Amino acid sequence: MKAIVIGSGIAGASAAYHLVKKGADVSILDEGHEGQSTKAGAGIICPWFSSRSENWYRLARAGAAYYPSLVSQLKQDGETGTGYAKTGALRVSGDVGALDRIERKLREQKREAPETGDITRLSNEEARRLFPPLGEGLEAIYVSGAARVDGHLLRNTLLSAAKKHGAVLLNGKAELSVEQDVIKGVIIDGRLLSADAVILAGGAWTNQLLQPLGIQLPLEPQRGQIVHLKVLDGETGKWPVILPDTDHYIVSFDGSRVVAGATRETGSGFDYRITAGGIEEVLNKALSVAPGLHGAALEEIRIGFRPFTKDLLPLLGHIPGADGLIAATGFGPSGLTIGPYAGSLIASLAFGEKTDLHIDQYLPVRDISK
Repeated sequence: MKAIVIGSGIAGASAAYHLVKKGADVSILDEGHEGQSTKAGAGIICPWFSSRSENWYRLARAGAAYYPSLVSQLKQDGETGTGYAKTGALRVSGDVGALDRIERKLREQKREAPETGDITRLSNEEARRLFPPLGEGLEAIYVSGAARVDGHLLRNTLLSAAKKHGAVLLNGKAELSVEQDVIKGVIIDGRLLSADAVILAGGAWTNQLLQPLGIQLPLEPQRGQIVHLKVLDGETGKWPVILPDTDHYIVSFDGSRVVAGATRETGSGFDYRITAGGIEEVLNKALSVAPGLHGAALEEIRIGFRPFTKDLLPLLGHIPGADGLIAATGFGPSGLTIGPYAGSLIASLAFGEKTDLHIDQYLPVRDISK
């Protein structure tokens, strides 16, 4: 089977890797847009605290559970630079009652989600031993199964492994070729690359690819601004992920790097700008939770355009009106949790195989207006 993957973000790279391992002849096409969300994503792998829908949780939980298997597969291919590490996570709050409710829910969920790991209630002093910059007055729930990943590094590792198995990476603007409602391939640089299946993993730019076909998915770009800090003294590689009462977060990596994020700017379009208000929001939220970061150096600010859907569920599956065209997008702020696993599901779908998880709830053409 010949397959073309449009988009080399985390979902596209994963789809290409799994397709080529199944024996497909794979070409990966990427236009190189500024603001690809994989590079800007924080890389939190911890779905168990979320209050999103059951359909989201089911997929995100499977995505988190898939990581050890994926890391093992890549290791067998000689690829070890994934940036993945189980560091645990702290759900922090000054509201003891809220933490009580969250803890009860976690312990109930763990019966069917053992990958959550150990669940431990911590005092402020105990939490600060794990994450020294944490502010006073905040207690925490610690889950040992949580992890973080460097999305850009993992994406590059997946592409490297895919190329080892024979995949080809091409740069350029792609145009879909459809005849009589059947995908024929992709036109790039004036020539047709034929394919039996085309995977649309173009992130927030997916509808631009579909526009000539008169198809529009329920998807839009959502800008996220994220701040990278450098801690002057301290080894941060084993610090847990910090999840406060808001949608903001703090994630730590090796090399004294701490990431604080992020804005969720729906309606931003593709406005690739760092804004004063966005950075003020991110820093204020981070420093209110972790005042010990006041002395950290401001190293970098990244911008990413999340492929956002109103119901916060991804778009996975066949696109009506173009047989052989399959969507793998719409992951919003959950791309690095769900994307690698979604890539494996899409590879199975392209081969006509039964997927490990039913994906009817994530069909790319659906009514999400409510």
